[in-house]
Amino acid sequence: MPKQEIGGSVLTVKVVPASSKTAVCGLHNGMLKIKVSAAPEKGRANRRLIEFLADLLGVKKSSIRIISGQNAAVKQIAVAGITSETLLKKLNLI
Repeated sequence: MPKQEIGGSVLTVKVVPASSKTAVCGLHNGMLKIKVSAAPEKGRANRRLIEFLADLLGVKKSSIRIISGQNAAVKQIAVAGITSETLLKKLNLI
């Protein structure tokens, strides 16, 4: 579940790269599970994840950053300018 931080929210995401399509797959052990259609090489999967989340949440790509887990499947994602409640609503989790 997302945590509120000053000026935005932080959420934990489990990323499954090289999937047939990019989509939210629900919650997995308290983390948001997202499949991305890009391969995990040269940052492609991370870029696709940021593009997807920006479109889904209605924010600019520059508002989203990976704060930990750059090279791991489990990542901490900071989203500036959005509350935890709004984030949950846009992800259809409440």
